[in-house]
Order: sequence, then C-alpha cells, then structure tokens
Amino acid sequence: MALSVLRNIGKGHFESATSGGSPRGFLKSATIMIVGVYRMAQEKIRECWTRDIGSYGFKEFKDMVEKFHGYSAPGVLIGGYMVEAAKKRMPEGTQFEVIVETRKCLPDAVQLLTPCTTGNNWMRVVNLGRYALAMYEKHSGQGVRVAIDSDRLKEWPHIRAWLLKLLPKRLQDPERLLDEIEKAGDSILSIADVCVHPDYLGKLSMGKIDICPVCREAYPQTDGPVCKGCQGDAPYIDTAAANPMMQKCMGEKPAQTPH
Repeated sequence: MALSVLRNIGKGHFESATSGGSPRGFLKSATIMIVGVYRMAQEKIRECWTRDIGSYGFKEFKDMVEKFHGYSAPGVLIGGYMVEAAKKRMPEGTQFEVIVETRKCLPDAVQLLTPCTTGNNWMRVVNLGRYALAMYEKHSGQGVRVAIDSDRLKEWPHIRAWLLKLLPKRLQDPERLLDEIEKAGDSILSIADVCVHPDYLGKLSMGKIDICPVCREAYPQTDGPVCKGCQGDAPYIDTAAANPMMQKCMGEKPAQTPH
C-alpha cells in the first residue's frame, strides 16, 4: 500500500517537473520531488509501526499522561498498552475490576483508561513489587493478568534498562525510550488467564464508625479504641502541636501564636 502511494506521488511530481522544459527548473523540481517522496516514505513507515493505545494515538495518550501524571512517565505509557490488552480480552458488557501489583505508575494508566479508581475501590493495589495487573469480572473473579515479559525485551534495550534499573535516570535517553515503547506496543507483554481469590472480591466495607475520644474525628471502629492517627500512625512530625484537642487530652498547653 505504501509503495503504491509513493509511486503515485513520484509520478505526480515527475509530470510536474517535466512540464516546464527548463533543465534548471527540472533539477529544482526533481529535488523537491525526492525530498517530498522521502518525507512521505518516512511518514508511511512510521504509520506501519505506530501502535495506538485503545482509541488514542500514542502522542494523544502521551499528552493525557503528562496532564494527569505530571510528565510522560514510561511506566504509564506501557501501562496504557497493558490496560488495553486486558480490556480486549474481557467479554463485552463485563463489569470488571482491577488489581494492580505495584504502586508505581501503573495505577494511573488504569485510572486514565477505565472507570476503576482508588476512590471508588474498583481498583485495588496489592503491592507485590511486580509490574503487572489483573482485570477480572467483579463477581466471579475470572479474568486475565497482564505483565511485562522480560524475555521479550532483548530487542528493546532501553525498555529493558528502564525496567531493570540498569542505568540511573540521568543517563537514560528519554527520546529513545519513548520511541521503543511506541514501536514495541503490546508485543512485550505476557497475558494469562487468572481467577482472583474470593478474599479480594466484593465491596470493601469500613464497618461501624465511631468517634475517636482523643481527636473527636470519625474513624472505623475496627481500628481499636482510638483512631490510627491517635495510636501514633499519623504521618506528621508533631501531631500534638498540630492538634490542640490532642494537646488538651495529653495534658499539654497549646502552643501560643506570637503576636
């Protein structure tokens, strides 16, 4: 197909070039023809290996990733191919959920391309440290697991170096890495049927809610007599200084704000 297009392009340029009769004009037109044909050839070749991500072109999805994730992370771009590979294998109309086996990047690909998010609990992160996801029917647990197949990365050295952390980020070549991701598409993935354990099926429930006697905030009763924050699990250096009520309960005077 591409060859046919190029022949037609070349024929049109040649007829245009020979109509003037001037040798210099012919040379100029011939040069323009060669450059034009070369550029068209590049474009047609590019179209042959460009792999879309669902209904999005690679550049379009890359722009989406930049807006949502903050930058065009290789993991989210590869994750796009992973999500779409799983979706293709789900029967039409299936109510599916997703388990992601890493906290890094891959959850954002799921949230960009499916209705499954951390907020609605249709996506769960089970941090196994593996770059993989499972998409499954929410009631039966029947589905597919998609992962990066390390044995298929021999032809893609930049993807391999990224996945295995063979080079520090400052020494990686971002353009070549993204180029390999676009060319490789879903060819670097392994896909297998899976059945999710019943423990991971069904709606996640917080159970009964109580008021913490220390901070006076609502929390799941199953966490204990006080909330996890007041048990010492809050991610703050000085919780007492940030919470006057806690200071009161702990018998400390609230810090005075200087005038």
